[in-house]
Amino acid sequence: MGEEQLKELGKKSVDSEFFTLIPEGYKKGKVKYVIITGSVMSGIGKGTVSSSISKLLEERGLKTSPMKAEAYYNVDAGTLNPFRHGEVFVLDDGTETDLDLGSYERFIDKNLTTDNYLTTGKILSEVIEKERAGKYLGRDVQLIPHVTGETKKYFRKLAVDSKADVVLIEIGGTVGDYENMYLLEAVRQLIYEEGKENICLINLTYIFEPKTLGEQKSKAAQLGIKKMIELGLMPDIVICRSEAPVNKSIREKISVFSNVPMNRVISLHDSDEFYKIPLMLRDEELDKAIFDVLKIDEKKLGKNGSLEKWTESMSVKNPKKKITIGIAGKYTGLKDSYISIIKALEHCEAEFNVKIEIKWIEATEIETKRKKVTEVIKGIDGLIVPGGYGKRGAEGKIECIKYCREKNIPFLGICYGFQMAVIEYARNVLRKKNAHTTEIESKTDYPVVCLLPDQKKIEGLGGNNRLGGYDISVKKDTIAFRLYGKEKIRERFRHRYEFNPEYVKEFEEKDMVFSGRSPKAEIMQILELPKHKFFLGTQFHPEFTSRPLKPSPCFKGLIKSCL
Repeated sequence: MGEEQLKELGKKSVDSEFFTLIPEGYKKGKVKYVIITGSVMSGIGKGTVSSSISKLLEERGLKTSPMKAEAYYNVDAGTLNPFRHGEVFVLDDGTETDLDLGSYERFIDKNLTTDNYLTTGKILSEVIEKERAGKYLGRDVQLIPHVTGETKKYFRKLAVDSKADVVLIEIGGTVGDYENMYLLEAVRQLIYEEGKENICLINLTYIFEPKTLGEQKSKAAQLGIKKMIELGLMPDIVICRSEAPVNKSIREKISVFSNVPMNRVISLHDSDEFYKIPLMLRDEELDKAIFDVLKIDEKKLGKNGSLEKWTESMSVKNPKKKITIGIAGKYTGLKDSYISIIKALEHCEAEFNVKIEIKWIEATEIETKRKKVTEVIKGIDGLIVPGGYGKRGAEGKIECIKYCREKNIPFLGICYGFQMAVIEYARNVLRKKNAHTTEIESKTDYPVVCLLPDQKKIEGLGGNNRLGGYDISVKKDTIAFRLYGKEKIRERFRHRYEFNPEYVKEFEEKDMVFSGRSPKAEIMQILELPKHKFFLGTQFHPEFTSRPLKPSPCFKGLIKSCL
């Protein structure tokens, strides 16, 4: 389809069977698309592969903008339980997303925006709003063409707003899920409208190797690819995830079955070195395969050798020391709930050439007296109390913090961990025995943590948090200032309650320092105990801005004190 035809479709969107919304400034062929789908099963690293592809293309001088298109009906990820969907990642503009956006940001070292995150809820909200406003001019509003048309609009809008050379779109879930069918149909239409030379369709599948058989089996992968073909989607590249390298015979079967040339059937096996994955994919010539499909002249691209340096810098082969960091939370049953914290610690491993072991501490077990705090904290070199909400596990976290403060064990409290540190200090140092947060105990005599004034009038869980990046004023001659090296910093927040400023003076008289504050309001954002080995609490989430080769200063401070 030519560019003029595409523009014509846009003009006729309402009164014809076509519904193609073309954003202002969009030019067909100016941007290329890489679509990543999954088949067989979820949880095999589609987000990591998408991040790695973006990294590979960026290393060759192409500007990329990755998008996660998620099929659930939530407008954003803000109300999702971490047990069900992993960590809620927050962008600088305040958008609450799933953990894959964090992976994208860390790999390409860019701040993304709400345009990089799409959900069914977001699309349908707009469709219903337009229908109520009469924007469809009497048409019966349907999944096809209206919902798919609005979906393609988001794809193209990202292309225009990001000014990217390549837009990567990761389709959530797996091929065959009922809820993402419209996303796959939108992709099929996009290929029809944009032209095959402008879109590279990649399917990430899984090759099983049952231990009872001792050999790799491709049937599940073939069935997944067959489902794609039935939907009118012919993959250009197939990436085969597996425990061990995929053998030639299996790759041949996949190639014949899917009409994908052998050099585009890529093997990607498990690796202990997470940050080596982009290099592994480059060694399989995935980048060359993408250039071939998209008709990108590789000779005109840069030959940046920094990927090897980046990979080497992130590998820890002969660590000088091993330390253990405890993480006391209530979602420890699903490690993805704290994935950004895990990654921030990995960044410190490379920075200090140290091996960091994580000891997961289930705070509810301490709270219910099933385990003693001395038992669970035994052997750790430092403790992190991460973010969270609600009553469950709170008392267990407070006990852990008390133990670390009294035993001079390095401590980092993040968001809810900051608030629990305030409560612990009020109870045991200021002798306010029933001090609490009004989130848990609304009638406490000492509400040292209370509702943010600006949030008191907001109803509904979807919009009552202080979200996104905010500036912070850092006090000179403090631990925080030494960590950051400047008086003004920017970090990301996700909270509703805050330290009650009425108690600032009492805390400071008892040696607690509030070294980070909001420049525009009396909101405490960093606390520290100068006489402690390392005791730091942040109302923000420093893990969200930690990047490979640029670890978060807060995490660096914790690990350095442990060493």
